[in-house]
Amino acid sequence: MEILTKAELQSRFTEIAERISRGAIFIYPTDTIYGIGCNALDEKAVAKIRKLKERPTNPFSIIVPSKEWITENCMVTKEGKEWVAKLPGSYTLIFKLKKKNAIAKSVHQGEETIGVRIPDHWFRTVVRKLEFPIVTTSANRSGKAFMTSLDDLDPKIKEGVDFIIYEGEKKGRPSKIVNIVEGKVKER
Repeated sequence: MEILTKAELQSRFTEIAERISRGAIFIYPTDTIYGIGCNALDEKAVAKIRKLKERPTNPFSIIVPSKEWITENCMVTKEGKEWVAKLPGSYTLIFKLKKKNAIAKSVHQGEETIGVRIPDHWFRTVVRKLEFPIVTTSANRSGKAFMTSLDDLDPKIKEGVDFIIYEGEKKGRPSKIVNIVEGKVKER
């Protein structure tokens, strides 16, 4: 497992993008907290995150490459369009999934909905360049404290990832969940 800075990621982008494409599991920064992710199209990689997090059933959210990805793959209502216009931001928007093959089935666990994010953080440009969504879930085991720095990274999570993109301590909180389908906003 290696720790990369933003500059190292940028200088090795082609190599790192290929690793992500092939199923690497990695930790990355966002506008809120550190996330753990993988290629959201890769069933085997998603299964590894489920095992690592000890989270066999709950759906994961995804960081998407663009607002266009949302409108192409999700059912976006008038209210949904208003929320999409607020992106990037510290929101996870819950939409009905229009194209079931847009992500691995194990990401949403057969649910009709998917949580999508475009964080207000430089990491969103990485996902845009990848041109496919990545899983986004807090870098912790289910029910445990989420990672804010390398000092509080769960050892089991650390040994299960291929690399970490690290930018120092995070003082944020998980994103606000906006369930467009049910018309609910939930602070975490």
